Amino acid sequence: MARTHAGLLGFALALALPGTMLAAAKPHLIALGATKKVPYSVAGDPAGAAPDEKELRVRPLVIDTKIKEWTTGDAHDVTDRSFAVRRAIRLNDALPTDKVEHWVWQRGPWLLVDRVTGHITAIKLPDYDPAVSNLVWFRDYAAYCGLNASGRQLYAVVAQVAARKPLLAKKIGGWDPEDHPKPACAPSIWQREPLRITFQPTGSPQTSYDLVGLSSVLVEDGDESNTEN
Repeated sequence: MARTHAGLLGFALALALPGTMLAAAKPHLIALGATKKVPYSVAGDPAGAAPDEKELRVRPLVIDTKIKEWTTGDAHDVTDRSFAVRRAIRLNDALPTDKVEHWVWQRGPWLLVDRVTGHITAIKLPDYDPAVSNLVWFRDYAAYCGLNASGRQLYAVVAQVAARKPLLAKKIGGWDPEDHPKPACAPSIWQREPLRITFQPTGSPQTSYDLVGLSSVLVEDGDESNTEN
């Protein structure tokens, strides 16, 4: 009888536990798999491939033994439980008149991956164009040279994960894709104290901006009271 009561009590306690505590009992297994090389060219990805780029290194994002996405490039740890990584897209490039499918690889958007929940979110990067510049991460900030909607103005941009608007968007010159080399800017340079970002447009003087009074706005699932600073 005592064992029966103990079993019922344990079952009742399990039902009473919050969903987040029950989920914590089954952590997700998240990993980036082995790298492989795939054919890659400007013809397949005119916005992201360099003229002489013939191969792209991709690796799978595996969650609980299942491939969820293909990725490319280095991952960036945003917090101790989430990281950002660039998605690689396999796109059907066949025309309606083609008799067979034609698959090409393209560099896709950046993804935010939560190691605890396994949740994957596309990171919104205002005015980002992979053909113009590569972004550089620091904490949950991404710095890059972006293009406005018309594609004629080059901007120094600092975006923040989970923020709706860029923290910094300063015009640094005009842009003509026929007359400007790619990339339009060298990789940005971060400084911690004071928090400063330096942009180097190709063929133009570098420019720096101090980012004052900023802290992280990223709130991870189940962690609303513990925002990273």
